[in-house]
Amino acid sequence: MDFLHRSGVLIIQHLQKDYRAYYDFLNFMSSVGDPQNIFSIYFPLWFQLNQTVGTKMIWVAVIGDWFNLIFKWILFGHRPYWWIQETEIYPNHSSPCLEQFPTTCETGPGSPSGHAMGSSRVWYVMVAAALSYIVSRMDESSITLHRLTWSFLWSVFWLIQISVCISRVFIATHFPHQVILGVIGGMLVAEAFERTPGIYMASLSVYLKTNVFLFLFALGFYLLLRLLGIDLLWSVPIAKKWCANPDWIHIDSTPFAGLVRNLGVLFGLGFAINSEMFLLSSQGENDSELSFRLLCVLTSLTTVQLYRFIKIPTHTEPLFYLLSFWKSASIPLTVVALIPYCVHMLMRPSEKKIK
Repeated sequence: MDFLHRSGVLIIQHLQKDYRAYYDFLNFMSSVGDPQNIFSIYFPLWFQLNQTVGTKMIWVAVIGDWFNLIFKWILFGHRPYWWIQETEIYPNHSSPCLEQFPTTCETGPGSPSGHAMGSSRVWYVMVAAALSYIVSRMDESSITLHRLTWSFLWSVFWLIQISVCISRVFIATHFPHQVILGVIGGMLVAEAFERTPGIYMASLSVYLKTNVFLFLFALGFYLLLRLLGIDLLWSVPIAKKWCANPDWIHIDSTPFAGLVRNLGVLFGLGFAINSEMFLLSSQGENDSELSFRLLCVLTSLTTVQLYRFIKIPTHTEPLFYLLSFWKSASIPLTVVALIPYCVHMLMRPSEKKIK
């Protein structure tokens, strides 16, 4: 591993030295790969356009992030910005200098990359859905057009993944092998859900049981290793120690913060998709009307962006986790049930007048 880490540091130094002028673009691509964008941008958009794809996206995001957490705990991956300070392979304390940025100081273990894994799984779902839609409307004789479409969409997919990976390496929060593992892991999770049709008709009971299993397994795994003398939160004090700016350390980057956030989203989706409001708004012709869908998309995207202004107090961790769970649960409740129901009720009078 020292060879991979040392080689990775050389790559990071090369990127930071020769591509510093592209910081704004790379920082933007890092934000593109942020798993939280799945819930604030991709999901509100896709669910209103295609409920099957939107539902799959949440399952892929939550299960994928859960696997990412478990593998991070198993692999004990270091992050570059603290590894160069903790390692003893550099003689006479001549550790290389790596520049840090406001998004560098994540506190969880580094392998596999959560951003790379999140980006690859959600874009895999979107590309697969777009291809399925386009191909279903193509003439069977349009083989050339199908190949061109396939090549174009997957080229866009890989362009985005490579850019996200380079951005995460550039800011010294991941080694190259960690982002590669993340991309592969994300694609495997997304492909597995391409072959799992049962999630689209899952009852509230299935959602609740899945939530309980994911939470208890992660908590049990953590407590078991804690009893064996292994602290799975070992990376948090190291991150705080070597981060160049204490203000760059955020509690929402800790391992349990991501787990609670994802469980909240899955709970909210299960409750919303089995609610009376969702069932009512899905009935009739609204479900297929373009105006209804577009209005739901615009309202959902606008409303979810307002959630960014809701600041959760961080002085007490249990309170932070509790409020984070309910804040996350409210997003799919708003997107899936509340907004379509309100739009449906607003459009009903106009429908009656036309008739």
